[in-house]
Amino acid sequence: MPEHDAIVRAAGAVLVRDGRVAVVHRPKYDDWTLPKGKHEPGEDDPDAALREVLEETGFEAAIEQDLGTIEYEVERSGRTLPKVVRYYVMRATSGSFTADAEVDELRWLPADEAMELLTYARDRDVLSRWPGARPVP
Repeated sequence: MPEHDAIVRAAGAVLVRDGRVAVVHRPKYDDWTLPKGKHEPGEDDPDAALREVLEETGFEAAIEQDLGTIEYEVERSGRTLPKVVRYYVMRATSGSFTADAEVDELRWLPADEAMELLTYARDRDVLSRWPGARPVP
């Protein structure tokens, strides 16, 4: 694949339960982010998002809404590549969190507190797309 055609594809979620949003801490990057991850071979966006949410949070979920994509650049093997991440609103249906090397903490927060804790502006942008993040007039 030519370098200019290489795109890192990923998917994730604004995972909600009882009006609160899941925010995860990744010790490798010491950041707070929304659950997400790269596609595995043969996966589409919904499959990748559901798998990554389960892997990072321990929760099975149901997709409720497509929140669209964000794009940014990442370093991979000394190259700068575009990364495209599709996000969904997902409702947690069952499960429980267990800390591991990838994600060592999960917090269920009201949207305003999640906005303050999230490390990246791009995650705040995604969260702001969730209708539940907006105050009711």
